[in-house]
Amino acid sequence: MMVTSWVIAMFPRLAEQYRSVVQDLVMSLQALAKSLQERRIAATCYICGDGRDGHGASFVANLDTRHMVRFLVSDFGISWVESRDGHELVKLEGAEAIQELQRLAQVLQSPDTPSKASQSQGLPGRPKGAFTRS
Repeated sequence: MMVTSWVIAMFPRLAEQYRSVVQDLVMSLQALAKSLQERRIAATCYICGDGRDGHGASFVANLDTRHMVRFLVSDFGISWVESRDGHELVKLEGAEAIQELQRLAQVLQSPDTPSKASQSQGLPGRPKGAFTRS
């Protein structure tokens, strides 16, 4: 079976697009961590490598004393892990992990409580993850 030239050319393009997504996520995680810190929510974002190439990052936020979320992004993948009392509640990967990060940012962006924020922003009930559960 012969592989056409457009298929061969597609893979480097896809790899470059993925690297661009990783870079965008790294910058967004840094901004989100800073925003949460300004709101006195414990959050950190550690950059992999020298920090200039955007190869990846680890974002952690403590939503309360027993509730933590972690978002990892790298050339190897994207994941969201949410824990309460040291027990993993939710683990998502890829697009679902990015959507959960977006939900968290939307809920925390509002000055209202999380449940009011999710309702006022048209989110269906509670977000898919557990970060607004009591």
